[in-house]
Amino acid sequence: MNSILSRTLMGLSLVGVLGLLSAKLPQNSEKGLTSHWSFDEGKGKIAKDTPGHQTDSVHFVFNKAEFKPSSDPSWRASGIVNGSLQFDGYSTWLERPAASFKTPTQAISISVWVAPRTFEHGAEGKLSAIVNQHNKGKMEGFALGMFRHGRLSFQVGTGHQWLEVWEEKNLLPRNTWSQVVATYDAATARATLYLNGEKVAENAIPNPAGGTSIRPSSVNLLIGKHNQNEKLARYFDLNMFNGLMDELKIYSRALSAAEIRQAYQAYLKPHGGKIPEIRPQDIHLDPAQFAGDRHRPQFHAIAPAHWMNEPHAPFYFNGNYHLFYQHNPLGPYWGQIHWGHWVSPDMVHWKALPPALYPENDTLSPDGIWSGSASYDQNGEPVLFFTAANDKASPNQRVALARPKNIKDPMLVEWQKHPKPLITQQKGVGLFGDFRDPFVWRDEDDKKWYLLNGSGLPGSGGTALLYSSKDQLNWEYHGPFYQFNYQQYPNLGPIWELPVFLPIGKYPNGEKKYIFLVSPVGKGADVEVYYWLGRFDKSQLRFVPDGATPQLIDLGDFHFTGPSGMVDPKTGRVIIFTIAQGNRNSREEHAAGWAHNAGLPVQLSLNKEGRLLVEPIDELKSLRKKELVNFSGKKILEANRLLTDVKGPMLEIQVEINPQQAQKFGLKVGCSPDGEEETLIYYDKATASLMTDRSKTSKTRIQGLEGGKLDIGRENLKLRIFLDHSMVETYANSYHSLTTRMYPSLADTLGIKIWSDQEVLIEKMQVWELKPMNETQEAEKAKGF
Repeated sequence: MNSILSRTLMGLSLVGVLGLLSAKLPQNSEKGLTSHWSFDEGKGKIAKDTPGHQTDSVHFVFNKAEFKPSSDPSWRASGIVNGSLQFDGYSTWLERPAASFKTPTQAISISVWVAPRTFEHGAEGKLSAIVNQHNKGKMEGFALGMFRHGRLSFQVGTGHQWLEVWEEKNLLPRNTWSQVVATYDAATARATLYLNGEKVAENAIPNPAGGTSIRPSSVNLLIGKHNQNEKLARYFDLNMFNGLMDELKIYSRALSAAEIRQAYQAYLKPHGGKIPEIRPQDIHLDPAQFAGDRHRPQFHAIAPAHWMNEPHAPFYFNGNYHLFYQHNPLGPYWGQIHWGHWVSPDMVHWKALPPALYPENDTLSPDGIWSGSASYDQNGEPVLFFTAANDKASPNQRVALARPKNIKDPMLVEWQKHPKPLITQQKGVGLFGDFRDPFVWRDEDDKKWYLLNGSGLPGSGGTALLYSSKDQLNWEYHGPFYQFNYQQYPNLGPIWELPVFLPIGKYPNGEKKYIFLVSPVGKGADVEVYYWLGRFDKSQLRFVPDGATPQLIDLGDFHFTGPSGMVDPKTGRVIIFTIAQGNRNSREEHAAGWAHNAGLPVQLSLNKEGRLLVEPIDELKSLRKKELVNFSGKKILEANRLLTDVKGPMLEIQVEINPQQAQKFGLKVGCSPDGEEETLIYYDKATASLMTDRSKTSKTRIQGLEGGKLDIGRENLKLRIFLDHSMVETYANSYHSLTTRMYPSLADTLGIKIWSDQEVLIEKMQVWELKPMNETQEAEKAKGF
């Protein structure tokens, strides 16, 4: 019994063994086989090339410990034959020194099974390499890979000519196994591509002067990464394969069409003659790989891996809340933006679903699915409005629409785009080329839908442009929704993104009062969430604020941005969502494997005096695991004694402090036992400000003050603080929040303490240990999320 089969018999069920034994290739089909990576290892950091009697290192971002314990690449137990290897799209590849690989020169065939998760943009026109050892500039070697939207290409160099064959019609599908075979025969100077056993494209050297043999390249053989790949921000490798790979073979001869067809059928025989379906937990990004990361939040909505920015388009339908987010499944950097998708019964316990919308090979949105919102159609069914990016169009941003493919699906996993843009920006309408983030609502009084799109006015600052429609497909333009004094408030920037407009109360005469939120961007902009309270003047179709001065919801510095919101049809509450920006650099995001998360859902309301109240939603109480402390009427010394053993990475803290004669008072969180690291949250009576001092948050990262004005009058300071690893969210007297981050370098920075410049009285204090959003990731994986 050979070593491969013996290892398989030990690790597989009887069904798996029988499947392997029946997956026999046609007689003589393995003639000329020089390399074969089965990707059946299941663990470890190397992959074996069986006929080549070699092993190759598998590069992976977590092969070494930096922000979390070292872990193996993402091997998968299932594949076309036994197991497979998941490539994460930015850090996974195999490499073999050129001296250890003999390039076939007279003929070559490459056979491989791939299941792409997504496709790159194609930086500098280069392939996302499946396997390659080439130098195009010198016309040497060979490359097999995929390109934008699933295009296939095989390329070879003779030293005198560079031959490329492309398949533009039969695109690789996402999340599905496909067999790709590429052949080149120097005798005919012809290269051919096969997909799932059928020839799909071929090309030949028209004038073979100088010879047709492949000239070997002196670069290393790479699997999953381009030989001369592009880089982003120095740390991120582009032109990478993203998805599953199995059964990679290289031959020193050109396989015939009959051999390729027979081999394809032989691979499928153990699967009943059909391409096997891939379990979602095998192909989708796996959050379990971040186990042990001290800084990754556990009860905040977060992408399974890689990059996310603002969450948006919340809605409630058939018992579930849905929330989408800007997501790059290629790596922890901005690019190729998809709409990630979460679903929840309570806006607290979110489950990650496959991306709802993504760039496709069309003229609507081939270059990105940027932010938008959700509404309901005339039948009460949800509709998504998004910014469709097409770099070949001018401008490249248009308003588009998508509907559920199956309205009876309780998760609404799949969405269908309307084939044409709804609104294309015309010259003279706003700031040309900045036209994005549609926010849509239905006015029940006049039975119309209204749409705000973020833009600006030349020389006059940001604005939102107003449209209306009777059917959601045909839209009439009405001009800028609100114009502010740009000279007086230059911090509101030249462009507004992510406008949100929601009813929040009523005036004494019964007229509706609204809250209007925007996120300024561009030169001179303070990128925060600003708002006004005011009226919707339907006669003029304009917003009329109660006061011209813009207000902040959150007092942090660039950690609470990207607003979206809805009126919850279940409860009538006004809920907003934001992105909680991290403040790591690119190198740290590369090593951590993820970037950013959502902030906690926040309820907005008005008190009796018409002042805005900002409070975390009540459902967050469901995260409470254990009450750690509960006391009242204590001075600092006694309070801190009671807090001595209260510590943890996930805490909810409620405290009311009577300042007495103190001028500065609050809490220290993320405290190490010796006080070497700590983050201070305090109120300054002299300046009426809520502040966070992060000068001692980390020994290795010195940061300063964040905060702003908070008028609490004669009230005691009432804080509700949520700590979730690196996340710190403080709600003060229900008037403002202060969101920030802490990345301590010490592992035991988990304590809390009362702090003041003079004696204070702790009127009441409670602390709870909180649970992760999903108690076990394995349970979620078993459900297919």
